Amino acid sequence: MTAVRVPGLPIVEAGQLISTSPATGVEAGRLPIATASDVRQAVDRAREASEWWAGLGFPGRRQHLLRWRALLAQRIEQLAELVHVEGGKPVADAIVEIVTAIEHIDWAARNAGRVLGPRRVRSRLILAEFSAHLEYQPYGVVGVIGPWNYPVFTPVGSAAYALAAGNTVVLKPSEYTPAVGQWLVDSFAEVVGEQPVFTAVHGLGDTGAALCRSGVDKIAFTGSTATARKVMAACAESLTPVLIEGGGKDAMIVDSDANLDAAAEACVWGGMTNAGQTCIGIERVYAVDPIFDAFVDKVVAKAGRLTVGPEGADIGPITMPSQIDVIRRHIEEAVSSGGRAVLGGPSAVQPPYVHPTVLVDVPEDSDAIREETFGPTLTINRVRDADEAVARTNALSYGLGGSVFGRRRAVTIARRLRSGMASVNSTLTFAGMSTLPFGGTGDSGFGRIHGEDGLREFGRTKAITRRRARSLLPSMTFERTPADVARLVKAIKVMYGR
Repeated sequence: MTAVRVPGLPIVEAGQLISTSPATGVEAGRLPIATASDVRQAVDRAREASEWWAGLGFPGRRQHLLRWRALLAQRIEQLAELVHVEGGKPVADAIVEIVTAIEHIDWAARNAGRVLGPRRVRSRLILAEFSAHLEYQPYGVVGVIGPWNYPVFTPVGSAAYALAAGNTVVLKPSEYTPAVGQWLVDSFAEVVGEQPVFTAVHGLGDTGAALCRSGVDKIAFTGSTATARKVMAACAESLTPVLIEGGGKDAMIVDSDANLDAAAEACVWGGMTNAGQTCIGIERVYAVDPIFDAFVDKVVAKAGRLTVGPEGADIGPITMPSQIDVIRRHIEEAVSSGGRAVLGGPSAVQPPYVHPTVLVDVPEDSDAIREETFGPTLTINRVRDADEAVARTNALSYGLGGSVFGRRRAVTIARRLRSGMASVNSTLTFAGMSTLPFGGTGDSGFGRIHGEDGLREFGRTKAITRRRARSLLPSMTFERTPADVARLVKAIKVMYGR
């Protein structure tokens, strides 16, 4: 008896991983599943290539990475169509995602030498006879475990920075979007065909676990907080360092002096782009009492105009079929516990699609407030003032991003959010800013990709001192005399004793 194939659900068949469109069920890709032995071999090959890649130096790697960037730019429509077919994302959204990834490749390639290269560091008077030097050396092989919701932008945000820093990379794409991951690797091989600098291994969760235990020098993971804990546990066995981007439940605060039209537009985009399947997407909104009703009306009007469907629509299907049950449960519980659906509601869930839903007056202890929904839904609750909004925003264990709309106090409010990132009078914009680090705190993880911090994340700090004169106050030697120690004590009292 042939098993029923659920559109979008990964299929394992005859040693191959088959991905299908969540909208149509059309096959999008078929890749060989990597065993634990295959994963180790991939890492071993990457380690052999790492010496060659590191040896190119920053100028050589920059040249290769900029050629890869150019290739992605030339084929942006082709890649966007694959993202659309495999994950269901509207083509326009896929293009925006790829554009952002291209920007990050460009910035990492052009700035790695400046950020990570050897440089003199100012020494202190107490060791004035020594010069100080700092550099960041590549780890070797970095394993990247990527997500399905942004299968280009997110893995590239780790891989491009790791490659620019001099590491080779083994990518384990999500089992929901393996064809996109393989496309990235294959396109890179067209530019760097000499060595296996950037390769991929495919499979389910056990393949990711094998990568964690394969001897890689660092793991960069993006996914759910629950899976992040499993990744950390596997890496802890060998003390393999990890970079974690976990889940999020980002909030928007709308203050009394906000531009409500701009806030509503950004709110709908931040909450419903990519069908709400965005880790930094807006899921909760806190609007102060004086403007609450007017703001809700504007959000409902804008969200109500969005189209839903497989082709040419604003919102595509839910990529992971099991997430539909989570979205339905959150909506139903919010309504049954006293919340009101001012747009959509339980009937908005029409697999594989979920239509825009706006919920108000939802209890703060409900799952729709406290858990990731990952659908085109928004909860908007009324608060007395910005202080109450901040308190509610910070009440959860997640701390990825957030947004504040207002004029006089907006930046001050943004600084008070317990999050790694925040946008003022916009949403999600920090993700596209290649000069800024990206990452969270709490259950949203730790470590950073993007920006200078993102480059440093993929380099081992190496500190070097060099003697340049004899010591006037010898201390770190058995040749020191009591008189030397006395002079040292006197000097310290003069320098620091007041």
